[in-house]
Amino acid sequence: MAMNTSKAATSDKGLQDIDDWLPITSSRNAKWWYSAFHNVTAMVGAGVLSLPYAMSELGWGPGVAAMILSWAITLYTLWQMVEMHECVPGKRFDRYHELGQHAFGQKLGLWIVVPQQLVVEVGVCIVYMVTGGKSLKKVHDLLRPEHSHPIRTSYFICIFGSAHFLLSQLPNFNSITGVSLAAAVMSLSYSTIAWAASLHHAGKAGPGHVVDYSMTASTTPGRTFNFLSALGDVAFAYAGHNVVLEIQATIPSTPEKPSKKPMWRGVVLAYIVVAICYLPVAFLGYYVFGNAVDDNILITLERPRWLIAAANMFVVIHVIGSYQIYAMPVFDMLETFLVKKLRFKPGWPLRLIARSLYVAFTMIVGIAIPFFGGLLGFFGGFAFAPTTYFLPCIMWLAIKKPVRFSMSWCINWICIIIGMLLSVLAPIGGLRSIIINYKTYQFFS
Repeated sequence: MAMNTSKAATSDKGLQDIDDWLPITSSRNAKWWYSAFHNVTAMVGAGVLSLPYAMSELGWGPGVAAMILSWAITLYTLWQMVEMHECVPGKRFDRYHELGQHAFGQKLGLWIVVPQQLVVEVGVCIVYMVTGGKSLKKVHDLLRPEHSHPIRTSYFICIFGSAHFLLSQLPNFNSITGVSLAAAVMSLSYSTIAWAASLHHAGKAGPGHVVDYSMTASTTPGRTFNFLSALGDVAFAYAGHNVVLEIQATIPSTPEKPSKKPMWRGVVLAYIVVAICYLPVAFLGYYVFGNAVDDNILITLERPRWLIAAANMFVVIHVIGSYQIYAMPVFDMLETFLVKKLRFKPGWPLRLIARSLYVAFTMIVGIAIPFFGGLLGFFGGFAFAPTTYFLPCIMWLAIKKPVRFSMSWCINWICIIIGMLLSVLAPIGGLRSIIINYKTYQFFS
């Protein structure tokens, strides 16, 4: 009996040692403001640059409604996740799938959450590879001498990706705090440049300049598919939920001072910054350029050259941080699987090989299919809508069990219906956009 107790104690100590090594649970000394800029870095990114283009496909009425509704719904579902982090006294759900397992059962919860979360996080990392490479190319094209030869996007994606081979070796969320803070500052900076430069462009256009707000597609199916893809773009822009529990896991918690209080303070600040970044860029960008706006507004803006080059460089710095925020939970899943299931020895050699292979994978896929707008629409609808818009509501209903037809019950079901429509319809438009781009694109060009 004593021997069995000793074995159990040794086993528990071994599991604790592994938890102390894994990226999500190795450090729990974060401050409330860490959650603010981690959430800003996770939320604001490639998505904000596509919002004027999304507006051009949605039109003023549906576009404004989609932007404001998405902000309100996702703030509500984010609050739910923060509240559910410690919904069982004495236990913390440090990872999205752990909360899913509590809500739906050990096996079902894993199969519901993990595939969707992986699609979101790996999808974001691929899109950010494309965004970082395209933004670096834009900086080069703006500043290069007139007679020099242009360089292919693929090379810039490789340059951008090379930084992550080094940064991916940072062990946990708290170790990337500096990178995340720089990224959050950059997001506010380039968003401000985007809408301010748009206004400057409008001022120089003159009173006779006419902006076309009609839909870009000439056919009804084309307009419909573009509308659906634009909804996916908006869904992509509000994707921070996929890492929120992992961020909250880094904040210390006691019964007297639960982690939800500092976490929520950081989330509110982050969402104020999100509104400051998103709404002016979306509305002013569309107001100034109409349907002539590109799927990345910084590509539309050409003057002043130095300012647009600086904004694109800010984007590069920001998506470096965003990539790391979304990669960290993937690293955690990967290392958990390798150490707990396959019995690999935890240590830097395992981390070096596993994380480097992941960075290389996202870089190669990004080089192969850099369809920026289509990728946003497809991933935004396919996986971001469930994990952001309605999966937290389903978990809330399963765990909290609000009274039928109460306000909480009704609000959750409204969010579920909106989110499910978004997750079914938006990928259709995004997939069509990818297919159209594929016809004219050469792989690894």
